[in-house]
Amino acid sequence: MRTGGLVIKPLTPGRWDDFKRLFETNSVCRGCWCMFWRLRGRAFSGGWGAKNRGAFRRRVKKGPAPGLIAYANAEPIGWCALAPREEYLKLEHSRVLHPVDDKQVWSIPCFFIAREHRGSGLTVKLLRAASDYARKRGVRLLEGYPTDTRGRRAADPWVYTGLLSAFEKAGFREVVRRSRSRPIVRRRLSGGRPPQRME
Repeated sequence: MRTGGLVIKPLTPGRWDDFKRLFETNSVCRGCWCMFWRLRGRAFSGGWGAKNRGAFRRRVKKGPAPGLIAYANAEPIGWCALAPREEYLKLEHSRVLHPVDDKQVWSIPCFFIAREHRGSGLTVKLLRAASDYARKRGVRLLEGYPTDTRGRRAADPWVYTGLLSAFEKAGFREVVRRSRSRPIVRRRLSGGRPPQRME
């Protein structure tokens, strides 16, 4: 997907080095390697660093692409994780984010935006690209777990799941909220009525 000078592409094995270069700019990403939602407890913390990197690289090689990379002038500047919800074990066992229902959904659990591009609207563009990517693969529902800052400035480490305002701009609607700051939002990608709020 191209939008202005921005190019957004699926993370395929051939783009692994770009993903690696992006994540190596941040100390948390260098430990997580996008495995936080895929593993529980010690399985994640015990793999901090090289083991998590190896596990995620194997997932990339296996396919399909587990997310999208944004490029500006051929440099990787942003990441959006995207996969069937069942791949994210931590969601299944979360008190706040456990499944709303048994519908087949793909989840968008996290983002990483290069520091110099934060606040530029890149998250919204990644969400729109993720919607297009999922729709082409027959996905009907996309789900996210953004942070609701209620208009206040939040520290970057707390908004890695994206901001509610960004999801809303990209066409997502809140369906349930089990905590003050962490709603579950959805976007219907083809046919049917838009997601309804569940009380």
